[in-house]
Amino acid sequence: MDSPAFDLAFEPAYGQAVPVAPGVERITAENPGPFTFFGTNSYIVGSSSVAVIDPGPEDEAHFAALMAALAGRVVTHIFVSHTHRDHSPLAGRLQAATGAVTVGQGPHRPARPLREGEINPFAESSDLSFVPDITLSDGETLSGDGWSLRAVLTPGHTANHAAFALEGRDLLFSGDHVMAWSTSIVAPPDGSMADYMESLERLIAREDRLLLPGHGGPVTEPSTFLKALKAHRLRRELAVLARVRAGDTQIAEMVKVIYRDTDPKLHGAAALSVLAHIENLMERGEIAADGPPSLAATYRLL
Repeated sequence: MDSPAFDLAFEPAYGQAVPVAPGVERITAENPGPFTFFGTNSYIVGSSSVAVIDPGPEDEAHFAALMAALAGRVVTHIFVSHTHRDHSPLAGRLQAATGAVTVGQGPHRPARPLREGEINPFAESSDLSFVPDITLSDGETLSGDGWSLRAVLTPGHTANHAAFALEGRDLLFSGDHVMAWSTSIVAPPDGSMADYMESLERLIAREDRLLLPGHGGPVTEPSTFLKALKAHRLRRELAVLARVRAGDTQIAEMVKVIYRDTDPKLHGAAALSVLAHIENLMERGEIAADGPPSLAATYRLL
């Protein structure tokens, strides 16, 4: 199968509420970067009584844009897809201003415990202060005036990642799990490749017609894109196995070959992605290491 057809065409329209589907508006925060593309997308769902999905980073201009777009409307719920600092921190200010309840899968947590001597490379990116008023279980639904959102738990990018399905519309707010512009980073210990792949299978089975992600534009052909994304991840896994088979014993050696066409500035993140694949392969008994899997461990085939 071909690689995913990533779509880099996107107009962020900073400070503006852009209609993206009937009853859905998008406001993009001006926090561009290598992992956020043009910035974080916040969504407003409903008309007179609304929900906000992913309020975004602690940013004065974005808060002002949200409040302007929400003027004259009642905000009842603030949904958070996951607790990275580009998605959840503004929830506190928005709640104080509107009285809405906050909703999410739970507080931030790693996919697995830190091992002895291990440092979480994305610790500073994690919002440890967000604790939702309502913790959603998989399949649980919350409704408002003219809208109903169902939790579709999608761990992988983070352990507490959730997507939200707009009931009756074949539309899914996919957070950072699936994005049109790029693959999602999966970095242990916060992320888990095994969890990510299982979550991807869940979305493939759903057959939504539109995905609205946390960064960039919509995924307009979800079935094709999701299957290609799965194939892309499986090819990365095969590439890791091939490098170990060729004699590479260190992740740094593998990254130089597998990601030779990637900006070297992103090789650190690429190494974490390789580690995520290796953890999955070790769990399945295909690769062994001289100790627990880590960026510095030495690897071999079993």
